[in-house]
Amino acid sequence: MPLAPAYREFYRAIARTIPKKNIILDPLRRVAIGVDASFYRLVPQIIVDVEQEKEVQAVLREARRLRLPVTFRAAGTSLSGQSITDSILVRLGRGWDRCQISGDAATIRLQPGIIGGYANRQLAVFDRKIGPDPASIDSAKIGGILANNASGMCCGVEQNSYQTLASIRLILADGTIVDTGDAKSVADFRASHAGLLTGLTHLRDTVLTDPALTDKIRRKFKIKNTTGYSLNALVDYHDPIDIMAHLMIGSEGTLAFIADATFTTVIEHRYKATALILFTSMEDACRAIPILRSQPVAAAELMDRASLASVQDQPGMPPYLKGLDQSVTALLVETRTNDADQLTAQVEAITASLAAFQTVMPISFTSVPAEFQALWKIRKGLFPAVGAVRQTGTTVIIEDVAFPTERLASAALELQDLFATYRYHEAIIFGHAFEGNLHFVFTQDFSSPAEVARYRDFMAEVVEMVVTTYDGSLKAEHGTGRNMAPFVEKEWGPTAYALMKRIKALFDPANLLNPGVILNEDAEAHIHHLKPLPATHEIADTCIECGFCEPVCPSRDLSFTPRQRIAGRREISRRLAAGAGGLAFRRFTARYQYPGIDTCAADGLCATRCPVGIDTGKMVKALRQEAHGPLATKIAATVGNHFAPVSRTIAHVLDGVDLVHRSVGTTFMEQASSLARKATFNRLPLWNREMPTGSGKITPESAGVTGDLRVVYFPSCASRAMGGPARHETERHPLPTVTASLLHKAGYRIIHPHGLDGLCCGQAFESKGFTVEADRRSAELSAALLAASDNGAVPILCDTSPCLQRMRATLDRRLRLFEPIEFVLEFLRDRLSFKQKEATIAIHPTCSTRKMGLEKKLLELAQACATRVIWPEDIHCCGFAGDRGFTFPELNKSALNGLAEQVSSCEAGYSTSKTCEVGLSLHAGIPYRSILALVDEVSQPKWK
Repeated sequence: MPLAPAYREFYRAIARTIPKKNIILDPLRRVAIGVDASFYRLVPQIIVDVEQEKEVQAVLREARRLRLPVTFRAAGTSLSGQSITDSILVRLGRGWDRCQISGDAATIRLQPGIIGGYANRQLAVFDRKIGPDPASIDSAKIGGILANNASGMCCGVEQNSYQTLASIRLILADGTIVDTGDAKSVADFRASHAGLLTGLTHLRDTVLTDPALTDKIRRKFKIKNTTGYSLNALVDYHDPIDIMAHLMIGSEGTLAFIADATFTTVIEHRYKATALILFTSMEDACRAIPILRSQPVAAAELMDRASLASVQDQPGMPPYLKGLDQSVTALLVETRTNDADQLTAQVEAITASLAAFQTVMPISFTSVPAEFQALWKIRKGLFPAVGAVRQTGTTVIIEDVAFPTERLASAALELQDLFATYRYHEAIIFGHAFEGNLHFVFTQDFSSPAEVARYRDFMAEVVEMVVTTYDGSLKAEHGTGRNMAPFVEKEWGPTAYALMKRIKALFDPANLLNPGVILNEDAEAHIHHLKPLPATHEIADTCIECGFCEPVCPSRDLSFTPRQRIAGRREISRRLAAGAGGLAFRRFTARYQYPGIDTCAADGLCATRCPVGIDTGKMVKALRQEAHGPLATKIAATVGNHFAPVSRTIAHVLDGVDLVHRSVGTTFMEQASSLARKATFNRLPLWNREMPTGSGKITPESAGVTGDLRVVYFPSCASRAMGGPARHETERHPLPTVTASLLHKAGYRIIHPHGLDGLCCGQAFESKGFTVEADRRSAELSAALLAASDNGAVPILCDTSPCLQRMRATLDRRLRLFEPIEFVLEFLRDRLSFKQKEATIAIHPTCSTRKMGLEKKLLELAQACATRVIWPEDIHCCGFAGDRGFTFPELNKSALNGLAEQVSSCEAGYSTSKTCEVGLSLHAGIPYRSILALVDEVSQPKWK
């Protein structure tokens, strides 16, 4: 559908200020990018990625002139529909990631694009953190954390975004910038916006002259409350600048754009102990809450029996969760301190305080990190447990309400009765007990009017119960959004609601900032624009579009994220089911190829963050397989059947190209390669200055090595074909040679599997969607390694982590397979003497290293080799993705944005995959090598 005239004019106007690549008009991308974590859907007319304040001002100026609504988006993890629009969606692009910690770490200034978990990692060295700790903290950005007044499991109402805000920088609807932490900015604002500030003062006076309203505001914010605007700002602060700053918290982008903010940090305790306490009833669990509040308890998470049952069959869950009575209710209790001895005393005091209660099992705290993390896994697994088992086409809904804590038990039981009445038999209840905050999760089908009516009637009774019966909060921490906007007046009453409307009018008189969110006169807004979730692919159908996967996706700033890939496929499936066809539909579908398929690294890291464990890369590989015709399949089989000569040919070609490089120079090679690629419409792979050479002939010679220690060494096909150095690399030995040197140094005799040149784990075939050939290659390798290792008696080393991971998934289970980090730490460390080199080095855990849980082992090994190790933890996948770094080099470049600055002080970097090391070297400005090369450099034998 073509753009309306006003939007066309808006586009032309902002394109004079904002790069066109950051203005998205493509219909498929607008659908895919426009989704958020809620169960609502609106498709934006235009998406604008802003990278600096002047671009935000330009958007607001032109939107105001043309009277077009604007919605701001941070990470899009919002659950209540507050970050979607059918008008202009403004996303945070690159350039909003500055982080500044004060000298004593008492405050931290953050731009809105910073992910909450990143801020905490920067503060960890000071034993500090930001106050809010939402479950989405490793995905949610500071802009959204502030705009939704995020809290979480441990911060309560005392350390949420509102309470820990020190200052804030805003861009108002009229384009004015004000920084409440800058005296001159404040002085200028007082002069230019005296009317607005006077209006806030009048609102404060209105509240303070109404004792009943003042009391209501204070009372309602003693528990968690994000329904409506933060009216507590009118009673907590006198200066209208402070009032304005705190009204922005929880305003969901309806009052201004948050350009940055300064938080007061809080203590991150070093020592923790946790217990899962099983009470015989909901009433007992709730009676224990006020007792625990008087104890040194940092968190108390309530879980009903249905919650425990939803996760009891998952791996790693305690066996005692099965067979519990239906009335059993759990409290997950944690105590914290910076004094190890004090921790014991706190555990004893908490346990003694509950002596009068009959519990299903004796109360037992653990301070062992692996054990208390397993207990927290119960709590954190509840939401995905429901989402993962829902029927295709249904959505998972998580609501959060809060009650006065003294009435929590009766409210929870009444809520359970409502579930039964409305046939939500899978529903579970859990929450933050100290704040009276309950989350309830259930699945809902919106495909028929009857199902929509069931949801509407259920929510009507929930609203009545929360507001009328218990005087609670309809939204405790997930924000009002569209979901509770129709009920804000019911919760707060007409007087307070009128105040909120006056607040909105002061800041946004034209009602252009996120209209329909927080304040909405449509009594049925919560059942409009419901998101369809058609079946699209069996791997992805359980996706709840939460966006937790996005921070680790290498293509997130280039094309699509996993969430967007799935949303795009769903839109194609929806249109197909609706009867779409013809040229227009084929064109729409064709738009998916580059962002959806071509630029997916298929690394599987998304599954490590996904609440329901979806590996979108597997879906993309399946789509690649579906796209292959008979000719492509035949070519793949031919390559597999002649893998040895193909591999040798690649090595010879690389050596030949290197000779040309030596003759004509790097500049000429880069220019010529770029021209050739453009001439072939980007079909020709792009040469780069880090292009390796071949490895030469590989032999298992073990001269001088005596003893019974043996290892089967399988150099990956990448190591064999391209394991040699780049032209300018100072380390000239090929990887197989380096590995052999290290193994011999440790006293190992090397065995190579028979027919080594023709062996492959199948990774190269699988990534391109040739799964039949990939499995055939795996079967051949498995047989060869069984023979070489005496049916698994001899350990097997593969020098490339991605290949090793696939080998573990597909080869015979008798084989003892090790990648470089594991093998060194388990077999070589005790046979070698390490002498740390005086150097600063970098490490990069590959995707497979992370998925195998070895990233900290890599750090441990690197620290044994060098005096200082830098690990850029926010660089996840390098985006090289096998050979995709040659065919889609922009993916590698985008994934490694910012790496060079982080490793500029390093002399070299180390990893466990040759192709990854090529891409890392290219964009880091330092050479990256195998970690085996570093170990070989700094070690000497001590077994002789």
